[in-house]
Amino acid sequence: MRIALHTRLKPGAEAEYAAAHRAVPAELVAAIRSAGATDWTIWRSGSELFHVIDCAAYDVLLERLAELPVNIAWQVRMDEYLAAAHDYSAAGAGAGLPVVWELNPAPVAGE
Repeated sequence: MRIALHTRLKPGAEAEYAAAHRAVPAELVAAIRSAGATDWTIWRSGSELFHVIDCAAYDVLLERLAELPVNIAWQVRMDEYLAAAHDYSAAGAGAGLPVVWELNPAPVAGE
């Protein structure tokens, strides 16, 4: 599944947030992959952040990451920069942005 999220930085936190993401701990990357994510991209426009995550199931991803010490440490660090913390609860699993329109891949010739 693919999910899009919207988060917001605290005023003036753009540079620190970007710097933190240039050094995401390898242990956290491995944990995110192990929890079912195959891709996670974050875009920034001013203080607005837009995430697109490809994963087997977003609720399972959150559940598997919620109590991992490496993720807890990362979330504590991200709390320094984010206006609101990432919600790892069951309610947070429904926080994805609704799809308005999607261009699906063109059919392959002969299929």
